[in-house]
Amino acid sequence: MEISLAQDMSFLTLVAQASWVVKGVLLLLLLASVLSWWLIFEKLFTLRRELRASEFFQRDFWSGGHTAIVERVDGEQRRSSLEEVFRAGYREFRAKRKQGLAPAAVLESARRAMRAGYQREMDLLEAYLPFLATVGAVSPYVGLFGTVWGIMNAFIGLSNVAQATLAQVAPGIAEALVATAIGLFAAIPAVVAYNRFTHDIDRLANRYDAFMEEFSNILQQEVARA
Repeated sequence: MEISLAQDMSFLTLVAQASWVVKGVLLLLLLASVLSWWLIFEKLFTLRRELRASEFFQRDFWSGGHTAIVERVDGEQRRSSLEEVFRAGYREFRAKRKQGLAPAAVLESARRAMRAGYQREMDLLEAYLPFLATVGAVSPYVGLFGTVWGIMNAFIGLSNVAQATLAQVAPGIAEALVATAIGLFAAIPAVVAYNRFTHDIDRLANRYDAFMEEFSNILQQEVARA
């Protein structure tokens, strides 16, 4: 009679047979992966919306729509980060002019207000990016910890076996390597997304910097004409 030595090596079986430490590592990595994907999609839509909104705002502003934009300065509706920077600067400029301050003081106050508004908007855009960076950097090592622990247990289990074979070692090693695979699964998208979002935020930051300089020149010309 022929004895079948085939073993079930499916992914679910390997996870089910893993030690509790490895299962805890896998659960932690899967949770990190789910949170990462949620943040990736949320940030993707947010940055796309901001890029599009900033383009619309600049197009309207430089195409002669200053009056309509100024009219909604005191409104509460949020349209884009760039418009929030503009609002902060123009509100400060208008308030300081009413106080009768010197032109240089008015311009400097408006610049500081725009810079503060710029920093607030950058903080909002960069929210949760450190989490993605952490997942990308730490997940492979967490997975490696699960792998080392699983392999260690696999060899400890063979300590009482007189003659170890590949068939006896393979399941334990395969169970352990699942942790490394899940760690890479969590890390790779997080790293790619972090780099992409950092690039997009840098583009927005450069756009906001350029606008603040150009708008400061407009305010300076307006003060000079007064």
